[in-house]
Amino acid sequence: MSEPGSVALQRTLYESRNPTRRYLHRSRRDWVVSQLQSLPAAVGRRVLEIGPGSGVYLPTLAEAGETVLALDCEVAYLQAARQVADEHGTSVHFVQGDLRAPPLAPGSVDVILCSEVIEHVPDSPDLLGALAGLLDRDGVLILTTPQPWSPVELLGRIAFLPGIVHLLRWIYREPIEPTGHINLLSRARLQAQFDAAGLEVVARDVMGLYLPVLGEFGGERGARWLAWLERSMRGSPLEALLWTQCYRLRRA
Repeated sequence: MSEPGSVALQRTLYESRNPTRRYLHRSRRDWVVSQLQSLPAAVGRRVLEIGPGSGVYLPTLAEAGETVLALDCEVAYLQAARQVADEHGTSVHFVQGDLRAPPLAPGSVDVILCSEVIEHVPDSPDLLGALAGLLDRDGVLILTTPQPWSPVELLGRIAFLPGIVHLLRWIYREPIEPTGHINLLSRARLQAQFDAAGLEVVARDVMGLYLPVLGEFGGERGARWLAWLERSMRGSPLEALLWTQCYRLRRA
């Protein structure tokens, strides 16, 4: 049986033949990994990943904690993540269930990773509240999600019009699937939800610039130019055009 398109897509993102596509996803991945690796050493650390996708972070999470639980509502993603864990000899517990109701006691988790998930959840305030409740007093939540005004998201709305998606698949020669993003949050709206959930921002970053045509045909040089332009946009009003916002949070 062939795997679902969404899983096949995730398997290609970080090793894409397209340099811009690689850069967009690797920059987010590298930020998350750097945050996990910067956590102070702790014995018996309990780690939870909400929505593991294809399992790209599981090896790093296993190094960050003694007990690792991966929770997803989709069986296909759990199967893909389990395969990655097995390939790396990583011990992870996999659970299918409601993301808003993890089967864990309040205050029982030291590290939570929620990367590229809340944009798929219509009631993100409930999810953030549930995750805040799971955190130990000194616990850390690492969260990433797209920005609504980035060219990736704006142009993604027309990418699946008849004919266009076939052209994109021909250009990329890789899976192109709908994002399923139904809850894109601006920085201000997300901050309001953090506040309501009792979460405090410890660190924030934003990254990932895509420009059409250059992204498809600019090659390695185009990707380097986009990365340079991205760095110059950070801290300015133009950073709203960057794709991914990243947060390290704790209980307020």
